[in-house]
Amino acid sequence: MTQRTITAALAATAFLGFAFAGHAEPANDTLIIDGSEIITRAAPAAHLDGALTELISGWQFRDTETRAIQMDDFDNPGMIFVDRGIDSWNTADGTDGKSCASCHEGPESMKGLRAVTPRVDAKSGKVMNIESYINDCRTTRMGAEAWGDKAEAMTDMLALISLQSRGELVNVAVDGAAAPIYAQGKEIYYTRYGQLELSCANCHEDNNGNYIRSDHLSQGQTNGFPVYRLKDAKLTSAQGRFVGCVRDTRAETFKIGSDEFNALELYVASRGNGLAVEGVSVRN
Repeated sequence: MTQRTITAALAATAFLGFAFAGHAEPANDTLIIDGSEIITRAAPAAHLDGALTELISGWQFRDTETRAIQMDDFDNPGMIFVDRGIDSWNTADGTDGKSCASCHEGPESMKGLRAVTPRVDAKSGKVMNIESYINDCRTTRMGAEAWGDKAEAMTDMLALISLQSRGELVNVAVDGAAAPIYAQGKEIYYTRYGQLELSCANCHEDNNGNYIRSDHLSQGQTNGFPVYRLKDAKLTSAQGRFVGCVRDTRAETFKIGSDEFNALELYVASRGNGLAVEGVSVRN
């Protein structure tokens, strides 16, 4: 056994022994925003094959104070990004002099999109999430440059569009053209990566409810994304969070927008089929 292998094994053993210490059941609270209940617990879809006995939103794994922040849009810091998204929606850009409103009128026209994405686009055959659709519109209809995945303008628009589907039940397709993408994402989800040799499933399936350091591990559901993370003081997309998770395993991460992360996002989103879109949500 090489020194590198011994070091990795010792690091993983220490990490697992220290991190997954203590267990606490998630809250059994009711998420109500503007008088409407948002579904945060649901029966798992058949395609999960018993991997989870119940779907539970990450909101239920947060502390009382954090849950309360999300229940009031006035207190929710993520709503600032929504307001900025409205400004971008109505601002003309590109050589064609068009804005989002030029074709789609109000942002409410996006209602339902967040609940069914990522999905395989029927025309192009590509996996499309909201960010992909935004840049497709910018480059093909507006004559504008694509926004970077981490650009403020992209995050703002992602927040605005996601909010339109708040309360809609997640229903990401896993059959037909999506079947091979789903299979690829599932393989990535259960593959161990990095020096610590951890998979997504090790934390979010095997150990949800346990504490990793001081954080209460959730099921890793993406129905709340984009998420305002209080410790980062910024809004994060699902794939942006994937980057952080992979790096936590001490591995080289896939790139945002890569085929691997697109497949993983589709698979993870489908694990939450039946939960409601929360966007914009608040986490620790």
